[in-house]
Amino acid sequence: MASAPSDSAPLTPFKILVAGGFGAGKTTLVGSVSEIRPLRTEEALTEASIGIDDLSGVGDKTTTTVAMDFGRITMGSRLVLYLFGTPGQDRFWFMWDDLSYGALGAVVLADTRRLGDSFPSVDYFERRQVPFIVAINAFDGAPRYDPEDVRIALDLDPYIPALTCDARERDSVKEVLITLVEHVLTSETTADPTPPPDPGEADEPGAFSSAR
Repeated sequence: MASAPSDSAPLTPFKILVAGGFGAGKTTLVGSVSEIRPLRTEEALTEASIGIDDLSGVGDKTTTTVAMDFGRITMGSRLVLYLFGTPGQDRFWFMWDDLSYGALGAVVLADTRRLGDSFPSVDYFERRQVPFIVAINAFDGAPRYDPEDVRIALDLDPYIPALTCDARERDSVKEVLITLVEHVLTSETTADPTPPPDPGEADEPGAFSSAR
């Protein structure tokens, strides 16, 4: 007789990168949604960074990530996301290859005040064929654009999701992560005719709806 699935089945892990330009809100995003105390490697900006870090548009920023951010969130009953936030400054890009090892997908967090800072992240994941989405962080007082306009500005392929979010709001970040996971699973299905398992075991139509 076949046994029923065990409720204690192990969670399926997804390693997710959160990337974007300097001051785009990566640390805030990881911290707002993590179910554990997030690991942060922030240091104060000092006079030594003058002429190195471009603070235009983010003049109120006083700290910067020098290694990574780390958080975790469980989605549904079978899926756990491990979130790794990348450092945004050019001088720390050498760490990206190590952080991206084994990543199944990425969120590129875009700041409309400095939209051009998103190009290095987009190029990085396109070259390495890592599925990614673009989340447009709605900073107070920042210009608001339709996601389709941002898609055109960043020259994204039409199948890459782009959506607006507030990195400070847990529910908004959850929507971003659900969109990414669904995009990753769709990408795998397109690349491999064998349908991937549904680790989230959603209880209603729409993947991982129980985590909303």
